[in-house]
Amino acid sequence: MKILYAIQGTGNGHISRARDIVPILAKLGDLDLLVSGIQADVELGYPIKYQYKGLSLIFGKKGGVDMVETYRKSNTLRLIREIRSLPIQDYNLVISDFEPVSAWACFLKRKSCIGLSHQAAVLHETAPRPQRFDPIGKAVLKRYAPVTVSYGFHFQAYAEGIFTPIIRQQVRDLKLTDDGHYTVYLPAYADSVILKTLAKFKQVRWQVFSKHTKRPYQTENIFVQPIQNEAFLKSLASCNGVLCGAGFETPAEALFLGKKLMVVPMKGQYEQQCNAAALRAMEVPVLKNLKEKHHEKIGKWLESGKPIIMNYPDETEFFIKKILNNTPR
Repeated sequence: MKILYAIQGTGNGHISRARDIVPILAKLGDLDLLVSGIQADVELGYPIKYQYKGLSLIFGKKGGVDMVETYRKSNTLRLIREIRSLPIQDYNLVISDFEPVSAWACFLKRKSCIGLSHQAAVLHETAPRPQRFDPIGKAVLKRYAPVTVSYGFHFQAYAEGIFTPIIRQQVRDLKLTDDGHYTVYLPAYADSVILKTLAKFKQVRWQVFSKHTKRPYQTENIFVQPIQNEAFLKSLASCNGVLCGAGFETPAEALFLGKKLMVVPMKGQYEQQCNAAALRAMEVPVLKNLKEKHHEKIGKWLESGKPIIMNYPDETEFFIKKILNNTPR
């Protein structure tokens, strides 16, 4: 059986999750990998047969997506060429982790495509929603990478076909300590904005992982460094708490490791607003943005915040096989 596993390359979560899925799929058939997108900071670690630009959302520096840069770097004609050039007919099974080239190639050629992503769970009717409905954001999420059947990951198993997060083996193997520092990953904010906020809390040592610097530097009690997987894991294992965006993988890993957590969802990003709603329901504090009026909430979290520990079992191989067994070919 020939399998195509297509992975979204915008952000690091999809790539990190794929590292644990790839060896399982490789045991079940003749596997090829496709990655599209230009925003990931980590490497997959496996040979990639198809590397495309795809359709990436570009992180801004003010807490949201940089729509001007996203438009500037988008290329509709190139995307169409990538979709048409993909030999989707060569595969018995196509699995898409919110990856648009493979999904639209299947759609245009009326071929079945399995969606296996966090976004699939976010779109499920049982998943938590923010109080403010965003019909455009939901529509974009739904149409970005259309699939025939969906399976998803979320912070909790809200329904049949929604699984708890894949916690990569690198995280499961970490030796946990607490040296008192806080790990920060807010890729949608400029370093200057993050530093201005964190500087208010001089009693805390901060380790910031930044998309906007290529060299490490330190300002008083704040150490800033480029995103690098091993360094991030070391910081995560030894921190007291995590301040991050309301993505999926980093909050899930913090919950699994028993680190106290505060999230700041990206502006205008429907998926992160939904994630924030789910985390808020689990009593994880959610910060609207980094403006000064919210600094008091950060201070209270530093002083009295408590970790919420989630026991996410290692069931990756079980549900991958279950999905494939339920898929007609």
